[in-house]
Amino acid sequence: MIIVTGGAGLIGSAVVWKLNQAGRDDILVVDNLGVSDKWKNLVKRRYLDYLHKSVFIEKLVNGQIDQIEAIVHMGACSSTTERDADYLMENNYHYSRRLAQYAIFRNIRFINASSAATYGDGSRGFADDPDGLEALSPLNMYGYSKHLFDLWAQRQQVLDRLVSLKFFNVFGPNEYHKGDMRSVVAKAFEQIREQGTMRLFKSYRMEYPDGGQMRDFVYVKDCAEIICRLIEKSSVCGLYNVGTGRARTWNDLARAVFSAMDLPPRIAYIDMPEGLRDRYQYFTEAKMDRLAGVGGPLAFTSLEEAVADYVRHYLRTPDPYL
Repeated sequence: MIIVTGGAGLIGSAVVWKLNQAGRDDILVVDNLGVSDKWKNLVKRRYLDYLHKSVFIEKLVNGQIDQIEAIVHMGACSSTTERDADYLMENNYHYSRRLAQYAIFRNIRFINASSAATYGDGSRGFADDPDGLEALSPLNMYGYSKHLFDLWAQRQQVLDRLVSLKFFNVFGPNEYHKGDMRSVVAKAFEQIREQGTMRLFKSYRMEYPDGGQMRDFVYVKDCAEIICRLIEKSSVCGLYNVGTGRARTWNDLARAVFSAMDLPPRIAYIDMPEGLRDRYQYFTEAKMDRLAGVGGPLAFTSLEEAVADYVRHYLRTPDPYL
């Protein structure tokens, strides 16, 4: 059996989708559905059972769940604006650590979701070399909570017994429940459909024109492919980036959305909130050498192809779910 925590979320539900495509439905989905619409991400999926995250951890430590092949831990609060540090410590760090300890002690494959937010302002680069972990300084509490797990794994010398993946800017179907934390692709589609214009932040650094800020955008289907390959390649452990390895501008993304909607581009540049200006990343680009070095699948979908697939086969349709 494969356990997918955060299994109703963006990346988690894509992993369940990919496993279903491979003919597997021996899956336990763990999440916190609450009153959100995350449940809709599970409607098309096949799985053995669903457990709330609190019920799951209790059953797990009490020995009520067995025959576990792998734990794919995608569950976390992913809001970069969450201010409750105690909640993030407990939910993102302590919970993850408990799961990892359980899996390591029993030789169960453990794959954890880290984040590119751990790199902070990017001044120290985006290399996923564990030797550089101590020097990183995340800009928000979300990034710090993810960084703490990676530091713990390194200090406990267990990075060679698990996988922690630093995801960059993931977008794609099944992110609709995320509200303001949805990708710019999803927000842009709505803006363009309703107003005919897409809004982007102005730049406040001379070296970047308006809309010229850059991100490593990676399609959720590619992330699911990597995770499922890593479930099978149990000999591969360590800390790895998950991005395309190629930074693209927000202007590139905007043009891709307009193109997918068969419309000419109309972009409006707006002021960035003052509270965000000092914490804004102007450039992210995953260094992918380490994942390539262990035979990781690196044939990523291009930004234009990924946006076209997302817009035409999901956002434009009555049923936008994987």
